[in-house]
Amino acid sequence: MPKKAMVVDLNRCVNCYACMTACKFENNVEIGKYWTWIDRIGPTGKFPNNEMYYRPMMCQQCETPECITICPAAATYKRPDGIVVVDKDKCIGCAQCVDACPYKARIMNTEHNVAEKCTLCFQLLDKGEQPNCVQNCPGKARKAGDLDDPNSEVSKMLKSAGKDVYKLKDVGNKPVGAYILRKMKWQE
Repeated sequence: MPKKAMVVDLNRCVNCYACMTACKFENNVEIGKYWTWIDRIGPTGKFPNNEMYYRPMMCQQCETPECITICPAAATYKRPDGIVVVDKDKCIGCAQCVDACPYKARIMNTEHNVAEKCTLCFQLLDKGEQPNCVQNCPGKARKAGDLDDPNSEVSKMLKSAGKDVYKLKDVGNKPVGAYILRKMKWQE
């Protein structure tokens, strides 16, 4: 059974917003709303050994997503490949899933009164392409793929990163997405 997810190398993100723009373009995301955004972390440490990095955020495609169990209309479901999606025809606009997401990865489309979120651009993945945010990342920080396939690019990224792999805090939902952050030489 495949397990699709996004892996982001934080050492390569330059906060250029290309991923945000590409996502909005590909998915027709409402003006002023985002399915992916970038958090600034830091600066941390003491001068001259301080650092700052950028962490792209999006749906973590959780193994046990609260957004599915809380949805009274059964509009949110998980595809066989692990991608969590919203059936907009079933969504009743109650926003319970938006409130339930610990990563703030869901938004309400106010024009259509439905919940929306990152879908890993499954319409592109299904054709063998990468999500639009991945295709347009000039730093090549993002990759999407099957974590259960040891030969996939994302699996190889995680294996080569070793102990430098991080996930967002698990509050019982088991986030699948992963981040890579290599320590600087002066931190070792």
